[in-house]
Amino acid sequence: MDHHVPLIATVAGGLGLALLLGFMAARLRLPALVGYLLAGVVVGPHTPGFVADANLASQLAEIGVMLLMFGVGLHFSLGDLLAVRRIAVPGAIVQIAVATAMGAGLASAWGWTPAAAVLFGLSLSVASTVVLLRALESVGLLETFNGRAAVGWLVVEDLAMVLALVLLPPLAAMWQGQGQGGVAPSLWRGLAVTLLQVALFIGLMLIVGRRLFPWALWQVQKVGSRELFTLCVIAAAVSMAYAATRVFGVSFALGAFFAGMVLRESEFSHRAAQESLPLRDAFAVLFFVSVGMLFDPAVLTGQPLRLLAVTAVILVGKSLAAAVVVLALRYPLNTALVISASLAQIGEFSFILVNLGAALHVVPSEAQSLVVAGAILSMALNPLVFRAIEPLQRWLLARSQLARELNARHDPLAALPLSTDEKFLARQVVLVGYGRVGRAIAQALREAGLPFVVAEENRDLVERLRADGVPAVAGDAAQPEVLVQAHIARARLLVIATPDSLGVRQMAHNARLLNPAIEVVVRSHNAAEAALLEQELSGKVFLGEQELARAMTRHVLERCSHA
Repeated sequence: MDHHVPLIATVAGGLGLALLLGFMAARLRLPALVGYLLAGVVVGPHTPGFVADANLASQLAEIGVMLLMFGVGLHFSLGDLLAVRRIAVPGAIVQIAVATAMGAGLASAWGWTPAAAVLFGLSLSVASTVVLLRALESVGLLETFNGRAAVGWLVVEDLAMVLALVLLPPLAAMWQGQGQGGVAPSLWRGLAVTLLQVALFIGLMLIVGRRLFPWALWQVQKVGSRELFTLCVIAAAVSMAYAATRVFGVSFALGAFFAGMVLRESEFSHRAAQESLPLRDAFAVLFFVSVGMLFDPAVLTGQPLRLLAVTAVILVGKSLAAAVVVLALRYPLNTALVISASLAQIGEFSFILVNLGAALHVVPSEAQSLVVAGAILSMALNPLVFRAIEPLQRWLLARSQLARELNARHDPLAALPLSTDEKFLARQVVLVGYGRVGRAIAQALREAGLPFVVAEENRDLVERLRADGVPAVAGDAAQPEVLVQAHIARARLLVIATPDSLGVRQMAHNARLLNPAIEVVVRSHNAAEAALLEQELSGKVFLGEQELARAMTRHVLERCSHA
């Protein structure tokens, strides 16, 4: 019997070792992605022992790329991006430009070609959305304004990288054709044709796909088969990515991204994301394993200074650039620190870019090793960077007058308008957070004729509230000056509707210092946390699941009593 089964050997070896090393990384409180990358290093051609089939691994990785980009599309919300556009769009553009310039400067100093230098710098400029989401969840910041701003920032980066993937093949041909007479004009025409094909594909997806895919999901859902529903979701992702490449000449990544984006329009988008998650995670692991196979450990001993410089650009250079941009846009120090920490790593798009650059013979093979090594180091250190935010902020505020000024800088939206009626501010409710929960509470207070002031970190939202005649102040309610501007000293209630579990205690503590008689009302999603908060704050804590159960129970009892 022939037991030469390279596909099974590659999948079994890659997934098995990824499980082991991913588990070890998680136990060390590191991202599991670090373990997956190390698994690729172990089964790669540059280390002794079992060597997986590189060609098969690269094809499996392409499926991983499709499903990763499909997941990005499923979670991409234009509305979420627009809510933080004033910080995310200019910030991401400037930060990408600065980080690309720093990386390109390094590569130029090493004697690389201008094209290789720019592409290498671009691969260092984009952070991993996967790593960011997990890091924000681990510290309870995902649903806060700072978390949404960081995610929006990375969405802008992702869109920029999608554009780079589209433009890279024709630009690579142009770079390689320089110096040959009459070649450049034809290549410019080729670039124009590529952009036209992309525009046609996007138009077709937005016009036809937005109607066809949700309709197809609805038809499959009516059958009642979970397997068929999952198959429909995965088939849509992979087939659209393949069709995009074959028909329109668009990359797999772009095709899968738009497949996810149009499926988001369906009411089944949440279920589609959940059903595709296991398969998406499995192939994503194979993608990271295949990337690790490209890493040559010799770079650690052969080019230690280059690796150190790359890591410095990732951890320090682009993070400082982002912090400067955030502060220049007049956002507080805490927002600058969170976004800086969010960007102190690189991930999947970096690999996709540098791999495509190597396939097109734009960058040397050394670039792949440097990017993978930089990713491993930055992912391993990123959780530590996030944990350092709060102590670093306390240290800066205690020792630096400039930091205190940046954290409590003059902002016209940080104080209530002078026209606010003083009688209105007597015994009002201070409502922290204006998300879905906050809006519902505000609507109820408005209908009851009860006065309230909103404290919200999103300055755009504060502007809209003021335009609608709602008293609102911009800032972090964990800072006492924000509560002072909301007139907490004269308030009857402090209602904390934000899911920021880290800042709740500080908000309540500062509120009680300014108004010892104030009652604190808090939301929570965790039963153990809710019990601790209720005990510490001596206030009322509402647990989402309990309130939902009570509301459903009341409805059931009412219906039964009238039966």
